[in-house]
Amino acid sequence: MSSILNALSSDSYIDISQYRDQHFKGKCSEQEKLLKSTHTLYVGNLSFYTTEEQVHELFSKSGDVKRIIIGLDKVKKTACGFCFVEYYTRAGAENAMRFINGTRLDDRIIRTDWDAGFKEGRQYGRGKSGGQVRSRFFPLFFFSSVPQLILSLVSYAYVYVMGNSKCTRDVKV
Repeated sequence: MSSILNALSSDSYIDISQYRDQHFKGKCSEQEKLLKSTHTLYVGNLSFYTTEEQVHELFSKSGDVKRIIIGLDKVKKTACGFCFVEYYTRAGAENAMRFINGTRLDDRIIRTDWDAGFKEGRQYGRGKSGGQVRSRFFPLFFFSSVPQLILSLVSYAYVYVMGNSKCTRDVKV
């Protein structure tokens, strides 16, 4: 009975996802704690032409936005498809997770996720194209070489074999 009540009281839109920032400095438990209390969202799949004003216009509908940090290409210093949106309150960020995640902005379906908090330097993209690429959602031709494809598949298989742990970094092999 209690499991049914827990399922009914659960809000899957604001639950913490399985994705974790692999560059987080600290223990996975610390990251989990930060994610459960953060006011900051990571927003992915933005158009390279989406402006800060467009992001602000959309995200301010769910609460008072404190600041927006547009992701930049390290070399060219141009937008590269992601941003961080920081709210004054957790409630504003939760509303964005509920109502804005999966909506269309600048002709692209955007994805929001909790972020442990913006730190200087994170505005620069990490992927080959400058953005934060989630390669498992891209077709196989996205990979520039066979070794890159094999490495990606092996890393996802490793995570799966380790029991789909939320924090695979803490697992001792």
